[in-house]
Amino acid sequence: MQLSISKWYKILAPRPVVLISTVNIRNNPNAAPFSFVMPCSTEPPLVAFASDPDHHTVKNILETKDFVVNIPSRKLLKQLWTCANDFPYGVSEIKKANLTEEKSIKVKSPKIKECFAHLECKLYKHYRAGDHLLIVGKVLRADIDEKYLLKKQYSITKADPLMHISGTEFGVLGKVIKVR
Repeated sequence: MQLSISKWYKILAPRPVVLISTVNIRNNPNAAPFSFVMPCSTEPPLVAFASDPDHHTVKNILETKDFVVNIPSRKLLKQLWTCANDFPYGVSEIKKANLTEEKSIKVKSPKIKECFAHLECKLYKHYRAGDHLLIVGKVLRADIDEKYLLKKQYSITKADPLMHISGTEFGVLGKVIKVR
């Protein structure tokens, strides 16, 4: 069956969902969920995400040149969804979602304490990509809550990250399989 070309990206699901936190030039924090996100280089360490160019997140990144990729677990679904609301510019989605700002080490933008991992990023490049803007950040610092490590390795089953399917639908990992 042929799929409508306007829905092509929906078969690339589920996708990891993250909360990207920023600050504007007045140091007002912002956070928004994104699932068009991916690592794109290990040397230098680069992560990319795509956004509507008119999004507050994009405006803040282009002004301040930094952001944090926060990785939430299943337990943060309602707070993540609150951050997806269209609040007026300068209103903190972090506060509206009853989440906690935490000072970052390498960038001005705050981390979200309740997320289990964080990537502190400086703007590396941005590109127009059709109706989206592709933002590429250089990862300056990465951290993870130690309780989500097993023998010093990331345990995806312990972390229970959210995966975006479409609209209001999310998935979580059922099990991990290995090729033999």
